Amino acid sequence: MRITNLFIFPMSFPARLSSLRKELGFTQQQMADKISMHVSQLKRYESGASQPTIDVFRRIALALNVSADMLLFEPEERGPDERLKLQFEAVSKLDEKEREAVETMIAGVLHMHDAKRWQAAKK
Repeated sequence: MRITNLFIFPMSFPARLSSLRKELGFTQQQMADKISMHVSQLKRYESGASQPTIDVFRRIALALNVSADMLLFEPEERGPDERLKLQFEAVSKLDEKEREAVETMIAGVLHMHDAKRWQAAKK
């Protein structure tokens, strides 16, 4: 398992792309070949001069063996806060019926929240 220092400081997509590519030991040409594009286009992505399409972005994530979230977001930018992570971990240890009950309750609260938002938006 490789350990990255990629997220010590906030990074943009171009910086993450370049950093991950280098960490894996790929030259720009090798990376471009892996994702079936001309090296000049990869250079534009790494410089921030251009942004990939969804299809190309998917190929980049697959070539680097990372999630799309890892390429786009800071570690704490997505996902639950620490308190919720601990609660989700506890829920994952429940039996199937108990987990279903928790999921039903969460879905109900989220539906109530959405209904409030829609009502507020109509006013």
